[in-house]
Amino acid sequence: MNRPVEICESVTSELEKHKDEDQRIPMENYMKNHYPFFGIKAPERKQILAPLLKNYKDITEEERLETAVLLFEKPERECHYAALALLEKGIKKAPENSIDTYKQLLMTKPWWDTVDMIASTLCGGYFLRYEDKLRPYTEEWRQSDHLWVRRSSVLHQLKYKEKTDAPLLFETIDALKHEKEFFIEKAIGWALREYSKTDARAVMDYLERNEVRPLSRREGLKWLKSKHPELLER
Repeated sequence: MNRPVEICESVTSELEKHKDEDQRIPMENYMKNHYPFFGIKAPERKQILAPLLKNYKDITEEERLETAVLLFEKPERECHYAALALLEKGIKKAPENSIDTYKQLLMTKPWWDTVDMIASTLCGGYFLRYEDKLRPYTEEWRQSDHLWVRRSSVLHQLKYKEKTDAPLLFETIDALKHEKEFFIEKAIGWALREYSKTDARAVMDYLERNEVRPLSRREGLKWLKSKHPELLER
């Protein structure tokens, strides 16, 4: 048994030992029954995974990526969360080709709970490590036929604060702002809201000059309305 298969089976087996039927149904309902669950809540899942991940802290980055792909092939959602936890441990060492795996996982059993972590944490961390790739990948992904890849293109810089490439962010929003798709509208609003905490004036100026979907505008102004209502009165 090679290392990625060994890790995948070890993680899956340990999670299965802790399955909880009472929690499974409400967790599946919350996620609109897209994927089955073992019924393990986040705090317990982290406790279960911590010693397992520690046991395999010496894996190579290629083994890490391969293990994540194998875990995403499992049906239960907790296995997918475990894959993302494993990948997060390697953000600072992510090889250049890891972006290909991240994109693959964006399109594998996609829903907002995995996509948003991949987009903002994994891809976000990757582009801080390989800065020259942020623009070309964002430009490419925002034109994708795949909904969740387009959503990701908006969220890559979600945690960047002062490091945000604002022109790129606004260009990406411009490319997607007319889509009548809830998850795109919501992502645009989320990105604007987060960036407003860093540069409120830039977000206000953008929204004054540009039409976006009502949901995007509403979500984008939430923080400003709460913390700086005076900016909205000018």
